[in-house]
Amino acid sequence: MKIKDFLLDDTSVIPNLNGRDKETVLKEMVECVVSHHPSLNPQELFQVLMEREKISSTAIGEGIAIPHGKISTIKQVYGIFARSLQGVDFNSLDGQPTYLFFVLVAPENSAGEHLKALARISRLFKDSGFRAKLMKGKAGKEIFNTIREEDERV
Repeated sequence: MKIKDFLLDDTSVIPNLNGRDKETVLKEMVECVVSHHPSLNPQELFQVLMEREKISSTAIGEGIAIPHGKISTIKQVYGIFARSLQGVDFNSLDGQPTYLFFVLVAPENSAGEHLKALARISRLFKDSGFRAKLMKGKAGKEIFNTIREEDERV
């Protein structure tokens, strides 16, 4: 699975989140997901993501978080990428601020696709050079192209 399978285009990128805390940032990202997939219920999606965060933080360290969840009413994996230039306390495993977010929403019965998508994102974001390029991008289009190029390369 490639990121291009669930990150549609540069409008699926939030180049600078306004939120400063976990709840606000999640709401901002939910708005972006729902703007691309209007059949999703924003309150339900927010609740699913918050419930997942209560289990354990999706902030995996090194400035990265992959909030994710499953919804029964969708048929495919959806994703958006977001960046916080100031960093957010997302209860990261390493205790550091989180800057790069990749939200994934998968169908309820799609364990395989969901795991493949999570694995793909994790693989790309392990590269510190790639993370640095994402932080330097000026606009959504530039950030999207960086992700697309890395997705094709790896």
